[in-house]
Amino acid sequence: MQTRTNEEWLSELRSDNQNQAIDDLGRVLKRGLIYALSSRIKTDLETQVDDFVQDAILRILDKMDTFRGESKFTTWAQKVAVRVAFTEMRRQRWKDISIEDLMPEDSGDFTPLVLSDPSPDPEKRASQTIMLEMVDEMLKNDLTDRQRTALMAVMHGGMPLEEVARRMDTNRNALYKLLHDARKQMRSRLIEKGMTPQDVLEVFESG
Repeated sequence: MQTRTNEEWLSELRSDNQNQAIDDLGRVLKRGLIYALSSRIKTDLETQVDDFVQDAILRILDKMDTFRGESKFTTWAQKVAVRVAFTEMRRQRWKDISIEDLMPEDSGDFTPLVLSDPSPDPEKRASQTIMLEMVDEMLKNDLTDRQRTALMAVMHGGMPLEEVARRMDTNRNALYKLLHDARKQMRSRLIEKGMTPQDVLEVFESG
């Protein structure tokens, strides 16, 4: 495989005769991804990497105008490929789980991951139960269905933001706004009840 400068990579990948450059870039990306993912993927590594490479090349061709020349083109391309691979791996991990599967079955079952605390202290457990019932009531009565779904998927289910956005047919920025508005609404309701988010967290602190 021939050695190319950054300018040569860009020129050849943009040309009508780009096939050789694409093939060479694919080999570079495959070698790098096999090295980067060998400890994470135990079966069908090469097959999965081939799929990641194809997706990454499409992304790279689409994003070439964002390459600023501050590093070698192949280094930049490898970073794009790694991001593509990790995004797809996260998506695959959640593909058989629906957002509905992450919803509590009954009222009062909501426990954000950040608040999970198997405390044996009966008094503390009672305080936690009261607090969770209050949070559950706010979720049901003070948020829109869409806000509640997003918040539950992220906080209760631990689903990655990218996957929640995809399932809800939106984008990451819009999901951030949705979650921000939901948290803002819940914070306002806590203040109305004479409490702060810190008061809630303190009830669940270990120790």
